[in-house]
Parts: sequence; C-alpha cells; structure tokens
Amino acid sequence: MGERRPMREADVVVIGGGQAGISAAHQLQRVPELRAILLDAAEGPGGAWRHRWDSLTMATVNRIADLPGMPLERIDPRTPSRTAVPDYFGRFEQSHGIAFERPVRVVRVRSEHPEAGTDSALLLDSVDPRDGAPLPAIRTRALINATGTWDRPFVPSVPGRESFTGRQLRTVDYTRAEDFAGARIAIVGGGISAAGFLAELSAVATTFWYTRREPVFREGGFGEVEGREAVAMVEERVAAGLAPLSVVSVTGLVWTPALRAAAERGVLERRPMFRRVTPEGVIEHDGTARRLDAILWATGFRASLGHLAPLHLRSAGGGIRMDGTKVAGDPRIHLIGYGPSSSTVGARQAGREAVRRLRRRQAMG
Repeated sequence: MGERRPMREADVVVIGGGQAGISAAHQLQRVPELRAILLDAAEGPGGAWRHRWDSLTMATVNRIADLPGMPLERIDPRTPSRTAVPDYFGRFEQSHGIAFERPVRVVRVRSEHPEAGTDSALLLDSVDPRDGAPLPAIRTRALINATGTWDRPFVPSVPGRESFTGRQLRTVDYTRAEDFAGARIAIVGGGISAAGFLAELSAVATTFWYTRREPVFREGGFGEVEGREAVAMVEERVAAGLAPLSVVSVTGLVWTPALRAAAERGVLERRPMFRRVTPEGVIEHDGTARRLDAILWATGFRASLGHLAPLHLRSAGGGIRMDGTKVAGDPRIHLIGYGPSSSTVGARQAGREAVRRLRRRQAMG
C-alpha cells in the first residue's frame, strides 16, 4: 500500500489573496471559533495588481476601494499601480496579522464522501506553483473562493486567428506602448482596458479599434450609487444561474483626461468586429483587407474556477446560480470575486457576507 499523504484540518479555507480574499480573512479574525487556513498562489501580496502593465499608474487606474479600517493614503499619481497596490495590501496584512500561505496553488476541490452530498467535508489538493510539488491535502467544512479572473484571459474564437503572422497578445501580456512604436495595431474590446490601451498606443502607433457593440461613454464620475446599481444588475444574472457579466461591462466608459485627449486626436473611431483574421491582418466587416503588425485582445476574462470542477456547480445556463455569496446548490461554497463581487465595488462587502453566513451555518450545526 502507498504511504498515506498528510492531512490538515480547517473549518474554512480561503483561496486567493486579492482584495476579496483579504476582506474575508479580516472578517474571519473576528470569528475565532472558525479555524481558518488562508492560501494564495502568488509569491507576495497584491493579487492581480502584481501583474498590471507599466503605464497603469495611480493617476490612470480606477479608484481602489479602501481596505477595512485602513484608508489608502495619498500616493504620488505617477506611481505604477502594480507597485502601490501590492504595497498597500501587504501593509494591511502585516498590520492586521493576516497570514496567507504563499505560494500555494489549489488544483482540485472535491467532496470527501460524494454520496453524502453537501453534508460531506471538502478535500483540497494543492501544489507549490514554483515546482509543481504536491502539498499536504486539507479537509475543511467550508470554502471561500476568491481566485478572481486574471489567470483566465478570454480570447474569442475568430476564423483564421491562428494564421496571423504578426504579434498577438492579451491584456495580461501587455507591458508598454513603446514596444509598438510605429506599428499598425488592432485593439479588440470595448472595456476600460481596451480604451486605455487605445489612448496610449495611438500616441506612438497607428491604431484600429474593433468592438462587437457600440461603446457607451458616460459623463461624470462613478460613485456609490452607480456602483450599487451596476452590482444589482450582475446579481440578477448570477441568481438565475447565467454566466455573469463583469460589473464594468454594465457601467459604460467614463471620460478620462486620456480618453478626451485621444478623442481630440481623432483616434476613438470604433470599427465593427472584423470577419476573420488573415496571415497579414484582418478582413473587416465591409470586406476591406486591413494590414496589421499586431492584434491586442482586450476582450475580458472568465472566472478562474477550474479547481472547483469536481463539485459540478455550474447550471444549465452556463453560470453558477448564486444566493448572495453562497452557491445556491452547495452551502459549503462561497464565491467572492465572482459576478457582483468581481470588482472593488462588490468585493468590499463580499468577505463580510460570506463569513457572516458561514458563522450562522456553523451555529445551526
């Protein structure tokens, strides 16, 4: 017989050390009767902010929601967000005694006794992402999943995409505009990232902007009221078991100084999505051949939930039906950073709700 692997025990495990995961960890500190283990695949604090592109400074990033009891202090607007935000998260963890185990990548979550349904404990299998070495399994009664979306960039299926001989990259691959100086580049996508890329790339390259729908620009800022309205729209979808839209996708594009400058340069001309990709470029909607040196797919992300596949959480609608942060069909699982809590607008409250529900469930036995 093979040697039995070591097993650790917990009442709840938090997976993910971004804003949502930190929020949950902070709330769990107030519930000492719940033995918690905190896991994060990154080598340090900051979540996806560790990987943002060079030009995304604190002057150009959307507002970062404050962590509980520790407002984000005024920072030089020229500071890269991938430096400032991880530093802020790290200081919060240190000052509050929050100890994530890093780096730990959870590769599978399964029921210990599937025949018992949701009364079964959960087993977590994980590895050290640096070398793939397996780590001790964890048995837990509940899971707060905060794995976000950054490691699952989405690229749509477009005929001929594999034939393109130029450079193709996604949001996660982008570093700086200077790498494309003098190039002819297509920017695909209608979200905030795509618009930001367009604004800065158009200053050094010839840009062509493609979206499936006409972009909607909005005047004025984006405050608490607008945030709550956007979150409510996404909540309706996940409550019905449909694949979630991002909160950003329902808010429209806010006019920033960079976008206004781009508009003045005449580069915000949106083109309908091209028909197909060729080795030299694309065939546009009207049949015109467009030569390109690069295609930047700023086409969004999907929830990083592959490790939960053994639990069969998805509904026929393609999404996971939710009741707040709780998976409607499995009270052991809370998803934060999914659907309405997939941005700082919703993540701020998601950890609190998840811990409150888990505490109530434990009290009920």
